[in-house]
Amino acid sequence: MSDLDRALKFYCDVLGMNLLRRKDYPEGRFTLAFVGYGSETNNTVLELTHNWDTKAYELGSAYGHIAIGVKDVYATCDAIKAAGGKVVREAGPMKGGTSVIAFVEDPDGYKVEIVEDVPNIG
Repeated sequence: MSDLDRALKFYCDVLGMNLLRRKDYPEGRFTLAFVGYGSETNNTVLELTHNWDTKAYELGSAYGHIAIGVKDVYATCDAIKAAGGKVVREAGPMKGGTSVIAFVEDPDGYKVEIVEDVPNIG
């Protein structure tokens, strides 16, 4: 993350996650922040790393995106836009399928897929 506070604002204020813990490592010159929708014991969380001396990163080609399941992709996109988030692929059926998806972009340009949660998949 090139700007941890900006990233936390996106993941917490726009996507509705909670900051679960944050710790500075002065000797290593980095900060780790963990965000998610619930406690780390029962939920998946994201680890955001801020290297203090790195001002910018290039988007890597080995990383695709994360996906978040929601009940209503259309309403979620409206809420994301209202909170200042950037929707880069509007809600609608995926190409060649029926699943409803959308994509938003975090402050560093990484994509987050919003997908309609379908019970009993897979």
